[in-house]
Amino acid sequence: MWVLKSFRSKALAELWSTGSTRKIDRRLHERILRRLDRLDAATMVKEMGVPGFDFHPVHGRLQRYSVHVNGPWCLTFEFTGGDALRVDLEQYH
Repeated sequence: MWVLKSFRSKALAELWSTGSTRKIDRRLHERILRRLDRLDAATMVKEMGVPGFDFHPVHGRLQRYSVHVNGPWCLTFEFTGGDALRVDLEQYH
């Protein structure tokens, strides 16, 4: 059963489902997919606290979390009932 239930970004959904997209810089693909794999395997949000992911709640947004990808890019998501929802790639910082 997939934990990643929904995406805000169509490009991110395409990358997750096909392993490739032209809409996201190719240099980020491997790092994004590694984080999405971990998020998909997580049963509790605290499992995203992997060294190098810089996992933290997003300030000012209730129940939204972030993991660092590269430079200003982060994956943001909600985690409810063991599912990741509204996963997005954002310039968060």
